[in-house]
This record gives sequence, C-alpha cells and structure tokens, in this order.
Amino acid sequence: MNTYPDTKKTIELIKKLVEIPSPSGNTDKIMNFVEEHLSGLDIEMKRNRKGALIITIPGENTESHRMLTAHVDALGAMVKEIKNDGRLRLSMIGGFRWNAVEGEYCQIETSSGKTYSGTILMHQTSVHVYKNAGEAKRDETNIEVRIDEKVRNANEVRELGIEVGDFVSFDPRAEITDSGFIKSRHLDDKASVGMLLQLIRQIMSQGITLPYTTHFLISNNEEIGYGGNSNIPPETIEYLAVDMGAIGDGQSTDEYTVSICAKDSSGPYHYGLRKHLVQLAEENGIDYKLDIYPYYGSDASAAIRAGFDIVHGLIGAGIDASHAYERTHESSILHTENLLWHYVQSKMVFE
Repeated sequence: MNTYPDTKKTIELIKKLVEIPSPSGNTDKIMNFVEEHLSGLDIEMKRNRKGALIITIPGENTESHRMLTAHVDALGAMVKEIKNDGRLRLSMIGGFRWNAVEGEYCQIETSSGKTYSGTILMHQTSVHVYKNAGEAKRDETNIEVRIDEKVRNANEVRELGIEVGDFVSFDPRAEITDSGFIKSRHLDDKASVGMLLQLIRQIMSQGITLPYTTHFLISNNEEIGYGGNSNIPPETIEYLAVDMGAIGDGQSTDEYTVSICAKDSSGPYHYGLRKHLVQLAEENGIDYKLDIYPYYGSDASAAIRAGFDIVHGLIGAGIDASHAYERTHESSILHTENLLWHYVQSKMVFE
C-alpha cells in the first residue's frame, strides 16, 4: 500500500530540522544530519566548497537534467560587540526585523564549539526604570543579548570564550498541534528541505526511474542571497526552487495549498514552467494558489542573476508570518509534496 506522502512523518522530520541551529555561515551540523538521513540509500552525494550538498539521481535521459533546491540555512545573528556591562550587541544574518526576535531565547556558539543560552531583549526593557520602554526604537543599538551566565563586564564575557563573530541562533520554539499545524521559526526553508528529503527517499525506496537525471541542491547561503547560484551542471534545463509561499494582505497564498510563484522582486518566473506546474496540479487534484511575492528572492532567481541559461520556477508551502514565528498546515505540506512527486516524473517544458 502506497502511503506517500505521509505528512505526519514529513512534519516530524521538519521539527527535527528546525531544532538544529543553522544560521547562514554555520551549517555543518544540519548538513551532517541531512547526509546521515540519506546514508542508507545508494545515492550520490557531494559537498561543494560553499558547504552545500548536491544529491544526484540518474534518469532515463542523461543529457537533459533537472535541479530542485531548498535551503537549510536560517536567519540568525553574530556577536557585533561585547558591551561594558556584559551584554552582547548583534549584527543580523538575513533579512528580519528586530522586533520579530525581541524576547526570544537564543544560543551563542563560540569558535571552540561551546554554547551558552541567552535572551534577546531591548536595553530599555524594564518599565520600572525606563520611561520610554515601549517607544524606544527596535534596532541594533537598543537590542542586546542577556547571557545566562554570571557576567558583569566584557572581560568576564570573554573569559567564557565568547568573542566578536560568534554565531547566535534563535530558539525555534517548534510545536505540532492536534489541528495539523506546525509553528516554528525557520520553516523558511526547512519545511521544503524536509519535503525534498522525503521525496528522495520515496524515489529510491520505490525504485522509481525518473525521466531525467535529477539533482537536489540543499543550499546553505540562500538567506544572504547566493545559496544556489553555483555548481549547476551544464546539462541542467529546468531549475525549481522549493521555498515558501508568502502570506499577507493582497496575497492569494494560504496555509492549506501549494503556492506557485508567478513573479517576485527579481521579476517573472518562466511562464512555460509555471503553466506546466499549474497543469500538473489541476490534472492530479492538487490544491494550489498562484501568487506574486513583492519582497522576495530565491535560489532560482540567484541562479538566473549568475548567468545560468535555465528554465526557472518557484513553489512552496504557504508560510504565515515569514521571517518571524512562522506557521503552516499539514494540508499545505501535502499538496506541495504531491506537486513535487508529479513534477519530477513529468516531461520537461521544452520536450
């Protein structure tokens, strides 16, 4: 009996992924997890010099290739300054707003690998001391980390091994609800990574022969703009980024369908591939929404900017509150997985 896709298993895998700290620039731990997850399969895997993982499944046609990508790197921060009072000033990694992480628990990882917990707070947090506690600007000047260690000055912080340039990860606070939601930080884009890993396992366990040699790029620098713009084999014709669908005012994307992107801030995605994805959805009873993401870029658009002559597309589960405390529903995961399953077994746009 075919139980794929098993969204319960996918969501449990996603929860494991989001709980592994992986800010852009510090992704070895999660890459090791991904490799271990696929280690029992007879499959080709290799890392590029940027630290991304490329997984290749040979297909019937070895001259025309596909590539699908999702990214494991997440939003985070680095220690910018160790303040005289023992607090830490931060520098952003990725595009989030400071108010989105205010009050969040975090982890500081030193260069030796030791970790310390902390809380991201406004300097003017105490309403009993600061009259403008609610009015002060949420920015890199006022936001700081309170370390959960007995430190009263910069020297005592440095004695812990904490230094400028150390990575700071945000607590994902992952939770799966009885109503089918998963809410967590970093669903962008670990939800998609989980789906691609499940897809790879299904292809291999069922002995499916794909029509084209297909590469899966698990990239690790997407949040800073260049995760999937290299190591694309010259035979690649179609390049599909699997990321998140953006939800908000004026958007059609929701938490219950797969989102197919027509255009983002980089411009329109390939019209023919977009129509092909819509046709696959309609032919296979997959609920979808077409949408435009106004402030967005993907690994596929990064590849286009890098000069690759490819047909590019973008799909993903609908993710609410992107780059904050995110949420999606198992039905959106289900429809996205189904579209991916039918896509990798379909004919190319130009064939």
